Amino acid sequence: MALLNILVYPDSRLRTVAKPVEAVDHSVATLVDDMAQTMYSAPGIGLAATQVNVPKRVIVMDLSQNRDELIVFINPIIETLEGEIETEEGCLSVPGIVAPVSRSERITVSALNREGQSFRLDASELLSVCIQHEVDHLNGKVFVDYLSRLKQGRIRKQLLKEVRENEQPSPKGRATAY
Repeated sequence: MALLNILVYPDSRLRTVAKPVEAVDHSVATLVDDMAQTMYSAPGIGLAATQVNVPKRVIVMDLSQNRDELIVFINPIIETLEGEIETEEGCLSVPGIVAPVSRSERITVSALNREGQSFRLDASELLSVCIQHEVDHLNGKVFVDYLSRLKQGRIRKQLLKEVRENEQPSPKGRATAY
């Protein structure tokens, strides 16, 4: 397994619309394993393949306390949306930023699992929100898109400033790596 680099907003590659996975094979299983390791190490509760610059419709997620209940969604399709809930969302691709976002409270999603078997899941509350958040990533959307233009501009400016500061040479003349 390998740790993958997570793209940071406003990286334009986060706007890539992911392509469906044609076959769940060894390369997809490896991607799932690498994404899970990356998500757990970050630490996060969900990660879409587009966040690690892989334009495939793959999501990993684990909302459990013990971090031992990985859910894999390959080619997810949200079939139904019901109700509305507003929650504070954060994102591994938008580090340090949390903002209120309204989403559907309950959804039904269909997908393939890690073995390529189809399943259907009724999700509510946090699980519903997380699935919608990650599916947005597969569709080239980031949660800050739900915020006002003013807030988006502030977030963009803050994160670009942090990237510039992290790219400054260290006193020994080497770039600082994170």
